[in-house]
Amino acid sequence: MTIDSLTQSAIELLKNLIETPSFSSEEDPTALLLEQWFHSFDILYNRHQNNVWATNKYFDDSKPTLLLNSHHDTVKPNSGYTKNPFDAHIEDGKLYGLGSNDAGGCLVSLLATFTYFYDRDSLGYNLVFVGSAEEESSGPNGLNAMLSIVPKIDVAIVGEPTQMHLAVAEKGLVVFDIEVSGTPSHAAHPNENNALYNAIPVMEWIKAYQFEQESEALGSVKMTLTQINAGQQHNAVPAKVVMVVDVRVNDCYSNAQIVALLQEHLPNAKVTARSTNLNSSSISKNHPLVRAGIELGRETYGSPTLSDQAVLSCPSLKLGPGDSTRSHTANEFIFVHEIEEGIALYIQLLNKIL
Repeated sequence: MTIDSLTQSAIELLKNLIETPSFSSEEDPTALLLEQWFHSFDILYNRHQNNVWATNKYFDDSKPTLLLNSHHDTVKPNSGYTKNPFDAHIEDGKLYGLGSNDAGGCLVSLLATFTYFYDRDSLGYNLVFVGSAEEESSGPNGLNAMLSIVPKIDVAIVGEPTQMHLAVAEKGLVVFDIEVSGTPSHAAHPNENNALYNAIPVMEWIKAYQFEQESEALGSVKMTLTQINAGQQHNAVPAKVVMVVDVRVNDCYSNAQIVALLQEHLPNAKVTARSTNLNSSSISKNHPLVRAGIELGRETYGSPTLSDQAVLSCPSLKLGPGDSTRSHTANEFIFVHEIEEGIALYIQLLNKIL
């Protein structure tokens, strides 16, 4: 099969994926489309829940294994759409539709790449492809559910829109619920323990605190107060204030260290992390994958956005066609030429290490 024919098949698959709603945990119809691809190319595959996966034909346990992963779930379309989000159509070289950029273009490009190498008998790495579910919701039945099922992974390419540049690091995420207590009372009476006033120094600390360790690839940790809730009526002082804080963690800290740090600095507040599982990730610039990408003229950078890299414990590279700034936007699109160039670059990259 030629790269051109694979590319055209990939673009047609993407159109079908766009026209098939696949919100997180509701991906069964798009999982069937991925199955149909494997059937059409006579590739043995497996399915676990809504995750579809396969290994290269000549898998060899003595070789290291490279994971090719992207997701086929989407967020729900926002109210700003003026085009039908489920109408896959091309205008001025742009393929429009929900999930086209995030991450359908990456998914079909990696799938075409896997198919290109599937029956090679002398690869330096084994290949495992996983089209995963529940990435957008960080759900329990996505890539994290596959890690005990697929063969041991030594390194991974995670398909997310990076303009085919090399995201060699990715920030982790910890979301905190912070509760500040006080004495509830009638607003007309004196109260020296008003929860709202008690919350002010907590908010000021969140705004002003600077994390000491800065990463070369990811910069500093970013902590943002995103929600606050307190009180139900004008004449009653509430018993507590509840805040939500979003912390994007660089590769200098573990999520557990971030939790300990907030609890240390906010002793008068109840600080609870929703999860510590979404850690930062990185890959050495000296890794053969990264060196190969640099030789192909690709730039390296650190990504502020979260992906399925967060559930991987092995070195991983975020790389894919499309532009992250288009993700989750109204009238989402990907340029057709980005898919064409993406598949060609993936194949060139793997040819350098396989």
